[in-house]
Amino acid sequence: MFAGIAPRYDLLNHLLSANRDRGWRREAVEAARARPGDAVLDVCTGTGDLALEWARALGPGSEVVGTDFCEAMVRRGAEKARRSGLRVRLGVADTLRLPFADRTFAAATVGFGIRNVADTRAGLAEMARVVRSGGRVVVLEFTRPSNPLLRFVYYVYFLLLLPLLGNLVSGSRQNAYGYLPRSVLSFPDRRRLAGMMEEAGLRQVEVRDLGLGIVTVHSGVKR
Repeated sequence: MFAGIAPRYDLLNHLLSANRDRGWRREAVEAARARPGDAVLDVCTGTGDLALEWARALGPGSEVVGTDFCEAMVRRGAEKARRSGLRVRLGVADTLRLPFADRTFAAATVGFGIRNVADTRAGLAEMARVVRSGGRVVVLEFTRPSNPLLRFVYYVYFLLLLPLLGNLVSGSRQNAYGYLPRSVLSFPDRRRLAGMMEEAGLRQVEVRDLGLGIVTVHSGVKR
């Protein structure tokens, strides 16, 4: 399904979010509090937008690694990295079995991808495993607005208009953009996700709403 929408994935991310997704990724990078020269990891990186944001923020002296289980997405991300001139290393990997030693990275992020991991708790624990003590794990993800009126408007857009437009533009025959809202609505809410991060060995978990509450940034510190 993800391979099928890879060619127009970036276009639709920007279109369906009214281009707000770029700013949301910057917020995630800032929440991770890594420094120039650090090694950082972005899992479920897709076409590499969050990894590329890392590279812009940290500069050429840092090591930025991005992984995803969809090879077609990773190939497009690698092409973007080459065109941009930014130094990013992208590869195919399962977030539940990351091919890195314990405490390899200063920070690990995931942008709009943790809900696609088969086991959310195990995915968070694996991200925490490869982060050094004192480093941060950051989750950028869609959520449900807490304001009832805004939630109603959001549901109309998210459940009706977004799938129609997304499937039309992407040409998806597998209803990929119908999967998107279903996966968001079945995903744990803010408090449950924060609890899962604590269970994964993270402390000082902070939650920040973005985009009128349709997106959250969760960040936690590795014990």
